[in-house]
Amino acid sequence: EDKVTQPPGDVILTQGQTAKLKCTFKTTDPNRALFWYKQEVNSYPKFILIRSRYSADNSPEFVKDRFDAELKDSSVPLMIQDLHVCDSAVYYLDQLPSNLQSVSSTISSYLTAKTNTVV
Repeated sequence: EDKVTQPPGDVILTQGQTAKLKCTFKTTDPNRALFWYKQEVNSYPKFILIRSRYSADNSPEFVKDRFDAELKDSSVPLMIQDLHVCDSAVYYLDQLPSNLQSVSSTISSYLTAKTNTVV
């Protein structure tokens, strides 16, 4: 059975830090492609990147300097460098061409007046 999983809960970090969104997958197809998406509140999912045995491409909006993922045997964690407030979103991993199974991780962020902490 093909599936993707990740730890539950939000990721809470400070602006400028690096987020690592963990995710594991199980597949019977060694050529499976894995796609990360970002979905902001009241918006549609935006394609970030694809990772497979044959492809490691990013959407032009999500440059590899900040958004990257390394495909390993059974995981493809998303790394977001130098977090900005605008990175606040739900991040989805899709494994295709299976039944569009998705998991998500949320980065909740807003600046507090006292600490400039991204939550």
